[in-house]
Amino acid sequence: MAEHRQSRRRRYITWGVAGAAVLAGAGIAAQTSMAATTWPAQKTYTGRAFDTCTAPSLAAMKAWKSDGFYGAAAVYVGGKNRGCAQPNLTASWVKSVDAAGWKLIPLYVGAQPPCQTGTSPEKISAATAASLGATDAADAVAKAAALGMKAGSPVYLDMEPYDITNKACNDAVLTYVRSFTKTLRAKTYRAGYYGFSSSSAKAIATATNKTDLPGNLWYALWDKKYTTTTDWPWDPKLYTNHSRGHQYMVNSKETRGGYTITVDRDAWDAPVALVG
Repeated sequence: MAEHRQSRRRRYITWGVAGAAVLAGAGIAAQTSMAATTWPAQKTYTGRAFDTCTAPSLAAMKAWKSDGFYGAAAVYVGGKNRGCAQPNLTASWVKSVDAAGWKLIPLYVGAQPPCQTGTSPEKISAATAASLGATDAADAVAKAAALGMKAGSPVYLDMEPYDITNKACNDAVLTYVRSFTKTLRAKTYRAGYYGFSSSSAKAIATATNKTDLPGNLWYALWDKKYTTTTDWPWDPKLYTNHSRGHQYMVNSKETRGGYTITVDRDAWDAPVALVG
């Protein structure tokens, strides 16, 4: 898709843009300082996770938990570019799936790059990048908190593929991301980022200026390899200490406990929501 899970049409567009691995490169440190604030202890999950456009029903989630294949699920907590209705995603649902043993990965589909192919309800511009990043981050925190995801939880900003060689476009995106990250941290939420290894994730991992970039990186590289290490495209010293997610397979139609859901598969070794 040209957006992560915004529509099937856009998912197919993305295959032509972001299916390949990228060369390793220098990048940012896995975590930057969160000085002066007393942070809740991070909750980390290591194992298989899935993401799907609409949060499944509680019955489906309980059924899928029974075989233990997956231990975490990504949910789209908000963003103007979120592409699916979320009738199941309520504070009660979050509490119940947490009690059933699931770990949750909050994902926010924020503004998209100005040079990105396709249309988006909200796009970044050079003039609005900083203010929009702050506004969207505040909204992301409000949405996550309303679902019962407490301070100390991560929010993963979804950034879809774009031409990172377009300097003006890339600069606008990085300004937006830094503003989003800084605002999240000011509100005591951890910053994560979902992007493609050939473009949007590469822009973060290889940025020379490390200031206010997310401390957790979830990279889309559809090589069907369940790992966050052997296919890591960048400096192996980056994003260590439980700061990586890897979306390694997409559009996998699976039936578990009598419920069929089409999901993307993820290898996870990174923070998950604190629920309560």
